[in-house]
Order: sequence, then C-alpha cells, then structure tokens
Amino acid sequence: MQDLKVNVVGLADFNRGLRRLDSEAPKGLRIALNGVADLLIQKTRPQIPSRTGAARASLRAKSTRTSARIVAGGRTAPYYPWLDFGGKTGIRRSVSRPFYSEGRYIYPTLRVIRADIEKALTESLTDVARTAGLDVD
Repeated sequence: MQDLKVNVVGLADFNRGLRRLDSEAPKGLRIALNGVADLLIQKTRPQIPSRTGAARASLRAKSTRTSARIVAGGRTAPYYPWLDFGGKTGIRRSVSRPFYSEGRYIYPTLRVIRADIEKALTESLTDVARTAGLDVD
C-alpha cells in the first residue's frame, strides 16, 4: 500500500518559505492541493455504483497547507466504506460483500492516474511559487 501515497519532499519547507514571503501565500498552496485531489475525485466518481447518488456525492477533498486527502461517506452515505472495501453489514451481519484491502474505487483509480496526479501537482506548485513572486526553472 506504500505506492498509494503521493509524497512531495520539501513541501513543509516550501510552505514555511511562502509564509516568510507573504502571510497570505500559503493559502494558495492549500487551494492547489485541493485542486489535485479534485482531479482524483472526478476520475473516481463515475466508477461508484449509484442508486441515489449519495455515495458519489460524498467524495470531497480536504487539505491543509502540507497535505491533501479525500474523505468519503459521512452522514450522507455512512455505507461508503462497505461499498468501497466490502465486509459484512446489516441485521446480524447478513449482507456480505467481498473484502478488498485496497478498495474498489479511490485507491485503484489513484494507481491508474498517478502520473497525471504528479504532473498536476507539479504544475500547481509551480503556479503557487510564481504567484508568490519566485522564479521557477
């Protein structure tokens, strides 16, 4: 499961450097990370089965200035983890779905579009640096 993360070496240092230039500059970093997470969400949503659309709609990006992640489920679709990973649920655990440790939707999609995610992340971070007034090679 280690290859399911996209790590940016030096992101925390980059964030601190932006903060030294301008206190408002790191906000662009959070927005850029959300944009990259949204790319993964757009590619994942069509794969999720839908009766009411609640499970698809529950995917959303959440980020800080140094990390981004996707959250799914919640009150609107509490069954999402079962839908993605499987297991047993229901009265006396009577409803069964085969268990996939990597899931069916988000992680497999990340594996397929990893190169696109890395490219979008590079472009977004470059744009943030240029907006902050830095020269980027």
